[in-house]
Amino acid sequence: MESLDKEPPVSVGDIRTVKIEAIGSGGDGIAKIGGYVVFVPNTNLNDEVTIRITKVLKKYAFAELVE
Repeated sequence: MESLDKEPPVSVGDIRTVKIEAIGSGGDGIAKIGGYVVFVPNTNLNDEVTIRITKVLKKYAFAELVE
């Protein structure tokens, strides 16, 4: 059984290339890094994008597009 206390696999400022796997109810793209959810605004389903992590919470993170 997975521990809920494990550290997220990303930190604020990390830059990653991800694929948008879904669109959330608020319209943000959803990517996963090792099963960990990252919300990315201004993206579309199946986009391959480079992101910078802006906020990390226990179960998910937020990111912005890197130009």
